[in-house]
Amino acid sequence: MSAAPAMARRSMLERVSSRARLIRRAESRDAGAIGAIYDEAIATGVATFAAGPHDAAERREWLAARGARAPVWVMEQGDAVRAWSALAPFSHRPWYDGVAEYTVYVATDARGTGLGGEMLAQLVREAPALGYWKLVGMILQGNDAGLALALRAGFREVGTHRAHGRVGDGWRDVTVVERHLGAP
Repeated sequence: MSAAPAMARRSMLERVSSRARLIRRAESRDAGAIGAIYDEAIATGVATFAAGPHDAAERREWLAARGARAPVWVMEQGDAVRAWSALAPFSHRPWYDGVAEYTVYVATDARGTGLGGEMLAQLVREAPALGYWKLVGMILQGNDAGLALALRAGFREVGTHRAHGRVGDGWRDVTVVERHLGAP
């Protein structure tokens, strides 16, 4: 039996293995790690407008409530989840149906190791199969690593939303980035 049929059976939507790292769809068992990584990012003050904490029970509910076009992936390295990423519809309005917002979070001690780039590349590969032709990101002011990640992945800066949301007591701007994956 050739390797081609075996490769065809393996869904790219489910698993991608790279250098002892495994990217796969998130499962309920990943909820605690997803929450912990998210809370680490929240603590930086530059990753998200969200506030924590996000325990396993809350993240399990969050995972269960996501629709088919709002998947979450995790990256395992060894026996631990080291990063997670997600896509979500940009808007409920039908004319934006092919646009998704992306999210990538990496464990504090794994930042700068290439995991974020691998996770974002996975989103770019998977988005067209989910009906998306464009990805957008909203990167908080001060998140230089997040902006550099997007630019390295072929995104372009579109502009800045001034005073787009609050973190603590302060208003924060967001830089909007986009990448066209191929218009229909």
